[in-house]
Amino acid sequence: MIDPEQVKTEQRRSWNAISAGWDATHEIFERGGAALTRRLLDLADVRPGRRVLDVATGIGEPALNAAAAVGPGGRVVGVDISPAMLAVARRRARLHGCRNVAFAEGDVEHLGQPEGAFDVVLSRLGLMFAVDHVAAFRGLRAVLVPGGVLAAAVWAEPEAAPMMSLGYRVLADRLDLPPPPPGLPGPFSMSDPGRLAADLIAAGFQDVSVTAFTVPFRLDGPGEYVEITKAMTPPRLLGLLRDRYGSEDDPATWEAVGAAVAPFAAGGVIPLPSTALCVRAVAP
Repeated sequence: MIDPEQVKTEQRRSWNAISAGWDATHEIFERGGAALTRRLLDLADVRPGRRVLDVATGIGEPALNAAAAVGPGGRVVGVDISPAMLAVARRRARLHGCRNVAFAEGDVEHLGQPEGAFDVVLSRLGLMFAVDHVAAFRGLRAVLVPGGVLAAAVWAEPEAAPMMSLGYRVLADRLDLPPPPPGLPGPFSMSDPGRLAADLIAAGFQDVSVTAFTVPFRLDGPGEYVEITKAMTPPRLLGLLRDRYGSEDDPATWEAVGAAVAPFAAGGVIPLPSTALCVRAVAP
């Protein structure tokens, strides 16, 4: 049986540990991620004057782009479970001169925000880490005004999202990892579009749509995929590598990660298009 508090504690520890890696590889990820952000802003009709909540904002995306879109007459709040991620987000906001965005600690199921305070809720590749999906969606609905819009993206099935799945598959093979327990939060826990829509409806949302979006990731070589996979790898897995192979930098493991994307190479780069499911739902 899943212990929600234990799951949250481990999530916080993991995201804190990899916050510096996410910051360092941000530009690589945003080659594709920026297009997904634009899609979410369009779905939610984020425009000047809007009040926007970005859930699981990480190092500040799409909060910072939303802040630019809503202008000085709007405001944006980004929440995340990881204080270390939020520290990076605040620093990036200062660098961008964003005065209309604030960041606060909170997780998907415990937002810590007042009811009916936002016109839009955004989340880019973060909702999958909720323990109770329907309860999390109810919380998102509660902070929206009547007629407010949720626009979120989650990963489709692993086979359609190689940017996220290939590296993990190599690590799982190298470490002989068993499949995760059913119901455990993770990158692909919302990858069934029918179930995703049903959970949103069960949480009280209306006008629910779930559409596929191809995120146009591009790497400048296998080395970049190794770099970003290391940045995303939780400390638990790095510890298992160290225990099994003597070092979390085990050369054979990371050579295998690079080799996993080499077949995608084309014209000196590695296109790695990956499918996200984009949700649009309206609070009644």
